[in-house]
Amino acid sequence: MTSRTTARVSLSALLGTPVTDASGKAYGHLKDVAVFTGAEAGRVAGLILKTRDGKRIVHAAQVIETPAGNLELRSPNVLLPLAGDENYLFLWQDLIDRQIIDIHGRKVVRVNDVVLEWLGQGSAHLLRVAEVEIGLRGAVQRVFKGVLPRRALDALAQGVSTRVIPWHFVDVIEVDPARRVKLRIEHERLADLHPSDLAEILADLAPAERDAIFKTLDEEVAAEALEEVDPKLQKSLLESLDEERIADIVEEMDPAAAADLLNELSDERSEAILEEMEPEERQEVEELLEFDEHSAAGRMTTAFVSVDADATTADAVTALGEFDGDLETVSEIYLLTSDGVPTAAVPLARILMAQPQTRLAVLAEPRMISCPFDLHQDDMAELFDKYSLRSLAVVNAQGKMVGVVHADQVISFLIEKL
Repeated sequence: MTSRTTARVSLSALLGTPVTDASGKAYGHLKDVAVFTGAEAGRVAGLILKTRDGKRIVHAAQVIETPAGNLELRSPNVLLPLAGDENYLFLWQDLIDRQIIDIHGRKVVRVNDVVLEWLGQGSAHLLRVAEVEIGLRGAVQRVFKGVLPRRALDALAQGVSTRVIPWHFVDVIEVDPARRVKLRIEHERLADLHPSDLAEILADLAPAERDAIFKTLDEEVAAEALEEVDPKLQKSLLESLDEERIADIVEEMDPAAAADLLNELSDERSEAILEEMEPEERQEVEELLEFDEHSAAGRMTTAFVSVDADATTADAVTALGEFDGDLETVSEIYLLTSDGVPTAAVPLARILMAQPQTRLAVLAEPRMISCPFDLHQDDMAELFDKYSLRSLAVVNAQGKMVGVVHADQVISFLIEKL
């Protein structure tokens, strides 16, 4: 037997391979390959054989590859019935022609073949999945298998370009909830993606796969992704969720984005979701729902950082630490009178460079720019352009600050107009 340390074989080439014992007695043909999920994801658990008595599974360690390319059982008594409740991923059944997520490439792709690795010396045994084939080579190998002799097929495949994804960059989509639980497939790595990338992935998926992925996301990640997709897709993603689950997600959204989302739903469903929300978050969103969506108030968020007009840098740091909103959106801290009227805006960068006891009024911008809540969004956008603003305070009829519009919200509005 030829000694080797590593060899690779495609799943399509391996399927159908005869399985015998040492004497050459045939027991069946390879039907599928079962791999572990979870912490051992990708390690081959066993081979699924088609025998006269139906499907059987044999543990990977009980099989060796012969020099002729056949599969040989170490013992004739290692075949076990396939119970159907095994916690395995079946490569042919669950992967081939299925959509998967390429975490590294941040995109949705379709699997054409799977590349397996044999590891060890001499009598090597199948150990793990190496990569998935998403290019033309995998499709060619499958289409012409059984039509061309093995050597001719190998030669043809070598002339075709290949595109592969290493297994550790693969996130499998399982649309059947019961099977997803059984396989313990969780999309934890999706939480590490930028919300915009996650939104693109959701948009590229078929509806069933999209719903399966979205249901596995925790509330915070789901909220971030939901803010990035268009209204039509937002509604689609929420269709299969109950009001309590939607409320949990909406509570994690920026209040302005949450109000925009609820505006797209029917009054009945919107009201039902609001009823499930916590009182504080519900009040913020309900206030925004009362404003004209084409006004400054319709574009603002009620989450901003403010301190008293005579506050110091140390007070600003404390306020930032107590802020419940998204700190990444904060570019300025606002100084308010006791009546809530904004008197100045202090850039965050200046605060970070100042001494703790420095009065914020000294660090403030020379002029306070604000706009009335009912200012049309077109006029609001002109203010951002005229004064090169990062954010804009929004005040009510009494001059009290009620929210802030950030530059990225203006950019989104302008893109919508294109």
